[in-house]
Amino acid sequence: MKALLLIAMFVPALASAQPALDLPALSPKAKVEQRVGVTDLAVDYSSPAVKGRKIWGELVPYGKVWRAGANQATKLSSSKDFKLGTTAVKAGTYSIFVVPTKTTWTVSLNSDVTASEGNYDPKKDIAKLTITPTKLAESRERLTFLFSSTADDRTALDLEWEKIRLRIPLTIDTKGHVNAAIETATKEAWRPHFNSANYLHESGETDRALGLVVKSIAIDATWRNEWLHARLLFKKGKKVEAKAAAARAQKLGAGDTTYEQFFKADIIKTVAGWK
Repeated sequence: MKALLLIAMFVPALASAQPALDLPALSPKAKVEQRVGVTDLAVDYSSPAVKGRKIWGELVPYGKVWRAGANQATKLSSSKDFKLGTTAVKAGTYSIFVVPTKTTWTVSLNSDVTASEGNYDPKKDIAKLTITPTKLAESRERLTFLFSSTADDRTALDLEWEKIRLRIPLTIDTKGHVNAAIETATKEAWRPHFNSANYLHESGETDRALGLVVKSIAIDATWRNEWLHARLLFKKGKKVEAKAAAARAQKLGAGDTTYEQFFKADIIKTVAGWK
């Protein structure tokens, strides 16, 4: 009885110790990535093989929606806004659907990233484009996505399988993205000068702090740097200039939630005490 009990305990232990059996997938997962200017693009898909079958018009029927891959939705991700053809698309992840015909194919980006042919909803299409496919010189055994003809503001997403290439044009306003980033970065450049000035102010290095806060204001005047400016000027005995800077700080702070809730009353009280 004890021997049977030991065997019963030992067999599950052996089973759990067995390594997982890893077999080749019929349609293995694949991913292709490309940076276009400052935008990261990626396509995740499963890659079926031809295996001697007739693909177009049979395995992939003409006139019916196809998920452009196997197993699950094929997904296109973009880190920034882009265009499919001439249609603007927000940054994000979208499923790709295709309706092939003998002449032209329709490509759609859909907001449902879990959809398949059976639950595809055209009402969730974000962008759509009709494209004429071309023939490949050599047959491609596995469905493959790749990026081609990439420049700073555009790329082509190529779907290749059997002897068909579908070239999907994607364009990106790289200059617009870069200019917006520059605007944000330069506008926020007041902060390191302000933070440094505030630290020096707390450390008693008034002259250095004053020089840095003036630079901060020159980049972008805010209620924070103007108020620090006012306190530093008052500390230097420049009361008229200090009150003028305080007035500018109060004007800039009007409507700012942080200023109104946490600083306004104290600033008014402090300035009132400047005799």
